[in-house]
Amino acid sequence: MPSDPASDWEEFIRSRYWDDLLELAGSYPGEKSLKIRFPDLDRYDPEFADSLLEEPDKLLDAAREALLEIDLPFDVRLDHAHVRIVELPVHYKTRELRSDHIGRLIAIEGLVRTATEVRPKITHAAFECLRCGYTFYKEQTGTKFEEGNIRCQNEACDRGGPFKLDIARSRFVDAQKVRVQESPEELRGGEQPQTLDVELEDDLSGEIFPGDRVIINGILKSYQRSSPQAGKSNYFDLFLKGVSIEMMEQEFEEIDISPEDEELILEMSRDPTIYERIRRSIAPSIYGYEDVKEALAMQLVSGFSKSLPDGARIRGDIHILLVGDPGIAKSQLLRYMTKISPRGIYTSGKSSTSAGLTATAVKDELGDGRWTIEAGALVLADKGIAAIDEMDKMDNQDKSSLHEAMEQQTISVAKAGVMATLKSRCSLLAAANPKQGRFDKYEPIAPQINLTPALMSRFDLIFVLTDDPDTVRDSQIAEHILRANFAGELATQISRNTAITIEDVDRAMEVIRPDIEPELLRKYVAYARKNVFPILSPEVRERLKVYYVDLRSQGQDSNKPVPVTARQLEALVRLSEASARLRMCNDVEMADAERAINIFYSCLKKVGVDPETGFLDADIIATGVSKSTRDKTKVILDIIKEVGREQQGSAPLELVLDQAEALGIDRKRAEDIIANFKRDGSIIEPKYGMLRVVEF
Repeated sequence: MPSDPASDWEEFIRSRYWDDLLELAGSYPGEKSLKIRFPDLDRYDPEFADSLLEEPDKLLDAAREALLEIDLPFDVRLDHAHVRIVELPVHYKTRELRSDHIGRLIAIEGLVRTATEVRPKITHAAFECLRCGYTFYKEQTGTKFEEGNIRCQNEACDRGGPFKLDIARSRFVDAQKVRVQESPEELRGGEQPQTLDVELEDDLSGEIFPGDRVIINGILKSYQRSSPQAGKSNYFDLFLKGVSIEMMEQEFEEIDISPEDEELILEMSRDPTIYERIRRSIAPSIYGYEDVKEALAMQLVSGFSKSLPDGARIRGDIHILLVGDPGIAKSQLLRYMTKISPRGIYTSGKSSTSAGLTATAVKDELGDGRWTIEAGALVLADKGIAAIDEMDKMDNQDKSSLHEAMEQQTISVAKAGVMATLKSRCSLLAAANPKQGRFDKYEPIAPQINLTPALMSRFDLIFVLTDDPDTVRDSQIAEHILRANFAGELATQISRNTAITIEDVDRAMEVIRPDIEPELLRKYVAYARKNVFPILSPEVRERLKVYYVDLRSQGQDSNKPVPVTARQLEALVRLSEASARLRMCNDVEMADAERAINIFYSCLKKVGVDPETGFLDADIIATGVSKSTRDKTKVILDIIKEVGREQQGSAPLELVLDQAEALGIDRKRAEDIIANFKRDGSIIEPKYGMLRVVEF
């Protein structure tokens, strides 16, 4: 360890961080931290840098002394300023921590799971002697309040008490505890993510929230386990005393974009092929699905939320549902989108509960045992994308918790005396498989994927992806998959096979290389979301209005179904805004509206068309039953009632089917409707072949 670390700190700060120190002094006490990059310190004096890692407590205390000793050109005293060390060379996972790391300066990376409220923590307790009235201070350094074994510091008294804690004269600092969990994507199969508690003080407290991905640099400490029954244990628990925080993944709006990046982004936006380039940059290892990838690109930027004068809010995020046969890369699309999004959360099927998706009330183990809210996936994905795979496998009660999160984009919790409303301003990307394994294009979509109509109606776009044999397309897919695997084989073998060159690997990788690098694409999307808020021109508003009214005009005939509702019109607005955002334009032009209409209609004609009549029917999505089916259901129910009255009891099945066929209802269809009635209890069969309506 250096002989005079405070002098070494002073010399280092003067030579390398003088301008930063002057900036800190100019903004003090609004700013209290001088951030020092560890690589700069290592280049300046490697031995001093190693000592900082080994004995951080002593050297950081010396750094604070140095800040007080440095003569500044203006009258400011940095009494409560801190030196924050950032960019440590090695980042640890919680599971890698060992006893050798205790007392060392280390960096932990992970996901903030829980954070307590910011509360004052006592650092110097002022005790007043009740015998002589003298007040003295006792420094509080441990995890528990120290008040035992103290004596009055008045030499004339020197008694052992009694003492009174003087709150007004005691010194406090803002403090907060957070729990950091290992990032789920870095775990091997079957591993449970481990957590580490972190103590943050002063200007570090209140800076991070559940869902943030962070690197926390700090000093690893330990404390002894104990319990009232067993007493003190031989085992110790670990916690981290925070020194500095670095954000790993920010929201789109917080991503740092340099002037060079901005110039490149604006140049890209002027490229007439920007839509195709972005589309080719989304999951390039998956062949085809151009319309789906274009919609996913729009989901990345989405529209933007609007707050109305009456307090109402219109969401801007686009929700997309992918439905289709197994093995067509739905899960891969979901995983790729969560990697591109700064706050991408991936969950799957049965492993997702309503508490895990939204929020739950838990005992606050970090604080004083009060109930607190623990954020779920949709809250952690705020201002990002939440991907839910195998959505059809979720319990119905868990799926019902998504209704508020999708439309109002809030999550209301009222549990254990805790009432809170959390924000979940995220786009939802979901995937579902048909219950029978394969999608039946002749049946309505709602009963096939086990999703409630109320939930389905909240999706802006629903894509049906079927695995239909096609010789030409199958050949293209096979060629793409084999070339992608060949590229992976070359990349794996290059270190073992000297005959393979970097050029060979680059040529092979061309087939799966994204047109725009993922990091640049993230910056492009971030710039669009931060700076571009397009406005619909009068012509575009008129075009969307005419299109909507034309679709609705089909429903003016009482015998035809209502084709679309106002929710679909709002979806068109969001898609049009997203199209303009993708090319960095502040005006929604006619081409944007046409692009939105084409994508919207291509989805609608696959999921919103009554297979019996061929008409667009909003009821298929909104209620799960088409108007034609509902009309036939009512007719058959009336037939059973009428025939039952004529027979003075139950209605013979064959007679009911004959009358239904006479009214133009297919006999097989009538049998299916009657079977559904019997399943839901609307009809009973007192004797074989005899039907009776249950009156409620």
